[in-house]
Amino acid sequence: MRYDCLIVDDEIELAETTCEYFNLFDVSSAYVTNAEACRDFLRENTVSMLLLDINLGGESGFQLCKELRLTTGIPILFISARSSEDDVLVALDIGGDDYIHKPYTLRVLLAKVKAVLKRYGNESSSEPESIQGGPVQINPDLRRASVNGVPLKLKTMEYKLISYFILNKNRVIPKEELFTAVWGDVFAGDGTLNVHIRHLREKIEQNPNDPQYIKTIWGIGYAFEDK
Repeated sequence: MRYDCLIVDDEIELAETTCEYFNLFDVSSAYVTNAEACRDFLRENTVSMLLLDINLGGESGFQLCKELRLTTGIPILFISARSSEDDVLVALDIGGDDYIHKPYTLRVLLAKVKAVLKRYGNESSSEPESIQGGPVQINPDLRRASVNGVPLKLKTMEYKLISYFILNKNRVIPKEELFTAVWGDVFAGDGTLNVHIRHLREKIEQNPNDPQYIKTIWGIGYAFEDK
C-alpha cells in the first residue's frame, strides 16, 4: 500500500494520536513503534515521508536514518524531546530534512507535513517505474536511486536534483530553472547548487574532476549528458 506518512515513535499513545489526526485531515498515515517494525513496514509498503523519533527503545533513530539513506531519498523529519544543538546538527548531517521538538502541536506538525508532501510528496506518481540516465537509475515510486546497480546514499535535495537532471537529460538547464524546480520556495543560491553538484559528481562520476555526465555549461547552468 501507499501512505503519505509513516510515524516511527516508541511513545505509542502519541504515535497513535498523531496518526489518527493526520488521517482525519486526509494525510494517509500509519505508525510503528520500533526500528525493526519500520524496516518491515517499508518492505511491504510505499511511503512519501517519515516522522522519526531519535529514541527507539533498544535502537537509535539516528542509526535507522543512516541505514535508510542508503536506499531512499524520501524526506525524513526527526521528532524528539532532545533539544541540544548537537542532536539537531547530527540529525541534519546524516540526512534528516528537519528537526521538530516535542511536545509538538498537532496542527503545526500537520502543516509542516503537508508542506513537505506538497513539495516532495506526489509529483512523480505518473512517471514510469524507473528511469535511466547514464549509469544512474531512479525509481520515482520508491524515491530511490542507484548507479550501476549499487544503491546511492542521497539526501532529499540530491535525489530531487539528479531526478530532474535525468528527466531532462541531454538538455541545457539554466541555474534559475534548477532553483525553481528543485528548491521551490526554499531560498537557494549558487553556493548551495555548487555543493549539491559536487556531491552528486562524487557519487556518480568515475572522475568527479572530469565529469562525463553532469556537465557545467559556463554562464548558463548544467546539462546531464547521456551518450
